Amino acid sequence: MKRLTIALFALAAFASQAAAQAPGDVRKGELLALSVCAQCHAVRPGQLRSPDPMAPNFTSIAMTLGMTDRALRVWLQSPHPTMPNVVLTRDERDDVIAYILSQKTGD
Repeated sequence: MKRLTIALFALAAFASQAAAQAPGDVRKGELLALSVCAQCHAVRPGQLRSPDPMAPNFTSIAMTLGMTDRALRVWLQSPHPTMPNVVLTRDERDDVIAYILSQKTGD
């Protein structure tokens, strides 16, 4: 019984650590955003005007009520007529999502 209790505590600690670690590399996401997304979006924190006036800036996207990793993932995996068909690998998506969410302020 004691071993089972220890194993359960170890599993819970490992699971909470894994959940706390957001996937994606913010720095890699920034570099990718600057090379791919910045053609249309304002991608730097505090940069308000996007090159394409119809493209929201990344800070506004991050601050959108209810914006989560999952919401961004769904958005990036769905085709949109106003957005070019940019094909990203899973790691690239994770990195860009981490970078966008890093622009949340006031949480």
